[in-house]
Amino acid sequence: MDTKLTLKLEQSVIEKAKEYAKKRKTSLSRLIENYLQSITTEKETSEGITPLVKSLSGIINLQDNLDHKKAYTDHLEKKYQ
Repeated sequence: MDTKLTLKLEQSVIEKAKEYAKKRKTSLSRLIENYLQSITTEKETSEGITPLVKSLSGIINLQDNLDHKKAYTDHLEKKYQ
């Protein structure tokens, strides 16, 4: 259920926030709601993984035997040749 909330803010802050929301194609209300939701939920799990990172997990399927250090080293060697 949505509930109306009245806030008193500096006019310049409101204008900047509206522009920020417009660039992201969202409403100022949704922007504030998302912000309040993010600061009132648990920031990190006991593993030290943020909710954003947790939501992205499983998007890429990697080989079980992938050597991450070697792959990164190979990437850097190619990049700086």
